[in-house]
Amino acid sequence: MPATPAPRTSARRTAIADAAIEVLASQGMRGLTHRAVDRGAALPSGSTSYYFRTRQALLQAIVNRLVELDQADQADETLGDIDALVASAADALDLWLSRHRSRTLARYACLLEATRYPEFEAIRQAGAVFREYAGAVLARAGAPDPQWRGRLLVAAIDGLLFDRLANTGGVTAPEPGTPASRADLRAAIRLLVEAVLAQPPSSADTGRPPTS
Repeated sequence: MPATPAPRTSARRTAIADAAIEVLASQGMRGLTHRAVDRGAALPSGSTSYYFRTRQALLQAIVNRLVELDQADQADETLGDIDALVASAADALDLWLSRHRSRTLARYACLLEATRYPEFEAIRQAGAVFREYAGAVLARAGAPDPQWRGRLLVAAIDGLLFDRLANTGGVTAPEPGTPASRADLRAAIRLLVEAVLAQPPSSADTGRPPTS
């Protein structure tokens, strides 16, 4: 069995991954270099390349760290009702747009890389948890075809997040991290939830077989 990394080594790798997330968020893929991460982590030159020899290894460290942080955020998630779904989704989006904005920017960058590199698939699979949760809540609410609708709901919420993050819809939206922002996001997400709970479209519209 491979040796377990020493605590100090593990902590150093985590610190480098966190710094790399910040560099990726602020400078993009072209700005993500070992030297830039050294500077961001306030480490001696060559430290990042010592732990992550290649750019691919550095990107993998970012992906692994993002997945780890996302899983920690989801650790206390319990199945609730529609109101709980709306509230938790709005609070999460507001957090990702404010305090965790760098993580969100880095996540989108890595999601695009995952279309080219199958070893980054973990970051796409992490989103399956949200889809399963949405489907379970919609099933409890009596929605027809809840898993399908849950996937649509999460896709719509993800679009809302990107719209605010890219500052297209964010131009007129309340400042993230404020009560007004959370209230605005709750209103928007509730509207999306009501849409997916509405009368199901016909199979002729969707190309899907009708469900019972």
